Amino acid sequence: MSQSLTDFSDLIRSARESAVHLETRDVYSMENEVEGLAAWRKGHRLDPDDRASWWRPWLDLVQEVTARGVAVQRARIVSEPVSEYIAFEHSGTFTNIAAGEQIRWLPRRRASDLLVPGNDFWLFDGQLVQFNVFDGEGRWMHTDQTEDPAVASHCARAFEAVWERAVPHERYTV
Repeated sequence: MSQSLTDFSDLIRSARESAVHLETRDVYSMENEVEGLAAWRKGHRLDPDDRASWWRPWLDLVQEVTARGVAVQRARIVSEPVSEYIAFEHSGTFTNIAAGEQIRWLPRRRASDLLVPGNDFWLFDGQLVQFNVFDGEGRWMHTDQTEDPAVASHCARAFEAVWERAVPHERYTV
């Protein structure tokens, strides 16, 4: 069971100042990306000049939220050499940036002394945490949400520590 984009859209639209996302997996098996990954394996790459072909409706949503002044940041902790999936993600990340997201990459070897939660998460306005729970194959199982101030504070500190060490997308190569 997973959360629909419509439900998540309402959640991210409710952010007033920030929506930060920490990703820690090397493989995700998202239903909406299977076709894109298969095409990427065959050599297809997104065309920077063909915005209509980019991932919709996600990028429209990011553009809408960032246009209101909400900072949307994503930090990815990745193993090196990177997995095929991470190389695929990296190749299309320019679309997220064009939509207004700020994205950084942290090699896992540089994260060993950081304390991060066991699941990927979104943190909205430093108060609401949504954990994304995946199975071992990278399939999204469900989300857990909390507004516990101690958990939100821990996630905020973890994200900030990763963000400070991570390499901006434009400087990270795979």
